[in-house]
Amino acid sequence: MTFAFSVDATSGRARAATLTTPHGVVPTPIFMPVGTVGSVKSLGPDDLRAAGAHIVLGNTYHLMLRPGAERLARLGGLHTFMQWDRPLLTDSGGFQVFSLASGQARGDSKKTGHTGPLVRIDDEGVTFKSHLDGSTHRMTPEDSMHIQMCIGPDIIMAFDQCPPGQSDRDTVQHAMDRTSAWLRRCIQAMDRDASRLFGIIQGGIYDDLREAHAQDICSTDLFGYAIGGLSVGEDKADMMRILDTTCAVMPEDKPRYLMGVGTPQDLLDGILRGVDMFDCVMPTRNARNGTLFTSGGKVSIKRSEYKEDTRPLDPQCDCYCCRTFSRAYLHHLFKAGELLFFRLGSLHNISFYLQLVRAARAAIVEDRYDTFYDEQTRAFAA
Repeated sequence: MTFAFSVDATSGRARAATLTTPHGVVPTPIFMPVGTVGSVKSLGPDDLRAAGAHIVLGNTYHLMLRPGAERLARLGGLHTFMQWDRPLLTDSGGFQVFSLASGQARGDSKKTGHTGPLVRIDDEGVTFKSHLDGSTHRMTPEDSMHIQMCIGPDIIMAFDQCPPGQSDRDTVQHAMDRTSAWLRRCIQAMDRDASRLFGIIQGGIYDDLREAHAQDICSTDLFGYAIGGLSVGEDKADMMRILDTTCAVMPEDKPRYLMGVGTPQDLLDGILRGVDMFDCVMPTRNARNGTLFTSGGKVSIKRSEYKEDTRPLDPQCDCYCCRTFSRAYLHHLFKAGELLFFRLGSLHNISFYLQLVRAARAAIVEDRYDTFYDEQTRAFAA
């Protein structure tokens, strides 16, 4: 079982590194497509490999509800179940609990169809209601570790509490203390040799709390560390400032993962500050809504101006969608509600993100990331 991480080149604070797991080598910076329930929506493993995906994320909360952790274990784990032979990472379920709690705070029961409290958090763990049928479940740090070990990923995330982006200091401090205590329990419960554990740094938008929590979490000497609790409602300027503060404290010789972020510009900004790994549902979710990312900026394919546009979606993209079909055809598929559009749009957006991080890595290796960053930022703003 081989795990390793090495920084191959730097350009300013940007890093090009190599992450090695038993299922393969991941060149960073890297974007991880989100396979929430064991599938990146509308895409098969062959599509992901063609797009250049090296690692995919699975969601602990959703997989524990359906098909269930024990069943997944009996079926050989998620790699076998979804026929993905490259690295996998699972989140801990903590963010989904935060999302449920946020909906509860807004009085939003429409998403779940169930009334009453959705989430109760205490020092031992979390009690929540399934968004599928309203059934009650309990998740502790030990439960999260057990579920993830049944799923069988290369990288397992520690169970954490993610407070809303504009939380006051006391709320953030309480979430930090729980996350730290839960991490120690995750370490004790983690006994799968074929996986490695990442800790998660919280601290909201408070520089001193972020710095203190990063020092505490990183003192555990785990394989890698994640920055959680960003892109959850805070201002963009706050997110960038907190990234500066947090990355400055994190170890130079361990992978850094920014969770749930974000836009192509967010990736560029994170890489500039020394982040190695990213995930987000945005590429596939935006694709399903008709928004496609290109080297010349976003394209809303539903607009009538594309009815007879024979150009490829993005002449600089080499994905199957751009090599084969016109904007007019994509417009037609979207307007007609054809399922093929979901595949083609998602394939393009995932390919675009992965081409972006590959180009960023090449720029870092050539020590010209600042120039690359400026060029891409101008293109996205056009």
